[in-house]
Amino acid sequence: MNLEQEKQPKKNYRLTISYDGTRYFGWEHQPNTDMTIQGKIETVLSRMTGEDVEVLGAGRTDAGVHAKAMVANCFLSTALTEQEIKEYLNQYLPDDICITNVSSAGPRFHARYNALGKTYCYTCYIGENKPIFNRKYVYRLENRPNIDKMKSAASYLTGEHDFAAFCSNPKMKKSTVRTVDLIEISANGDFLTFTFHGNGFLQHMVRILVGTLLEVGFGTRTPESILTLLEKKDRKEAGPTAPACGLCLISIDYH
Repeated sequence: MNLEQEKQPKKNYRLTISYDGTRYFGWEHQPNTDMTIQGKIETVLSRMTGEDVEVLGAGRTDAGVHAKAMVANCFLSTALTEQEIKEYLNQYLPDDICITNVSSAGPRFHARYNALGKTYCYTCYIGENKPIFNRKYVYRLENRPNIDKMKSAASYLTGEHDFAAFCSNPKMKKSTVRTVDLIEISANGDFLTFTFHGNGFLQHMVRILVGTLLEVGFGTRTPESILTLLEKKDRKEAGPTAPACGLCLISIDYH
């Protein structure tokens, strides 16, 4: 692929990205490490264009969290087609990061600010034997929680609420009010899944929701205690933060 080309006007491109977050310190740049998803993609694009490139993600997945369809955008000066950009990225990115689509976007498209909603899935393993081939992507539970009780608790969490109790950032200055319009909990064989859809999620919010719902499922908290938890808005009152390995960003909504 010949990258020796005349200077091209910058265009906005939309990227859809799938990645295994096991080895990485999350999406966003971190000091003193190059092991972030954003950093890896920017490095390859900068090499491709010969100038610094900033990649703007729709969210900031935490260290160890995975994604099937993260969306990002970036402005590039290149004569390459969308397909050639995709091929170049996938040639030089690590095997645990894949660009599944590259398309031209309008100049005002912003992956984060234009996002209307997100779907996350959290997977637990409830089987008897060790999940050898899925161990990087599930949270192994020692026992099977009560799904009906967790569904009852989830009904109190659905809708618009102040989710301050489910935010791990004590210095959060912006509003902690969010709308979660779907919480599905289901067991299929050896796997227990929690699916969340909402207009936005706070830092560690999904993992704290899972940790709290599991407390209900194991009988250390009642479903009705969720109401008090929402009223108190105190992170210390909620359950533990479930491990990152079980969480995956599934999709992001746009117009």
